Amino acid sequence: MVMRVLSRLFANNRPWATEMAQRQPDFFARLAAQQTPQYLWIGCSDSRVPANQIVGLLPGEMFVHRNVANVVVHTDLNCLSALQFAVEVLRIGHVIVCGHYGCGGVLAAIRDDRLGLIDNWLRHVQDVRSKHHMQLARLPGEKQQHDRLCELNVIEQVVNVCHTTVIREAWARGQELVVHGWIYGLRDGLLRDVSMCITSELELSHSYEMACAGIAIEGY
Repeated sequence: MVMRVLSRLFANNRPWATEMAQRQPDFFARLAAQQTPQYLWIGCSDSRVPANQIVGLLPGEMFVHRNVANVVVHTDLNCLSALQFAVEVLRIGHVIVCGHYGCGGVLAAIRDDRLGLIDNWLRHVQDVRSKHHMQLARLPGEKQQHDRLCELNVIEQVVNVCHTTVIREAWARGQELVVHGWIYGLRDGLLRDVSMCITSELELSHSYEMACAGIAIEGY
């Protein structure tokens, strides 16, 4: 029998709402009035990578867009709309592109798996694989290649964010805006920087070259 009402989730919601109200009596009133996040998180849809929790932020402190393999495509109006709203309406100061090790979408791109409709989406990650095939081929095994492609995918998506008209126009009008590339470790819960922290178009080329030339992120 199909459960039409997910009772467990409703049951979980009530004590959470009570606890938040006890901690900060005006919490929900403030959230209802407006949202004033400083960050836009572009991450993977993977359920193991909850954006707010892993950086210790409360609801209302981060604007979030997620898709399979944290891809930024110039024809994806969903992502671009979230980016524009965050930059031009919410006036966020930081865009964070965050991938994660163990990403199933990236692994499917490496293995040329055929999963159905999503194959078309993962073609973007396969393009990253093809672009960096020489570097990946030098790595000893699939695990190392998978980790590095997760990193390279973040690097390339940061570039894609920086090339959008939304970001370029924001920089052109003098808006302070930083685009970051991070990666999250499922095995230890830690974030790592992929050495992409861009504050202007002038920084992009050099940072990209250095990040692509680097070995797998230290400590993983």
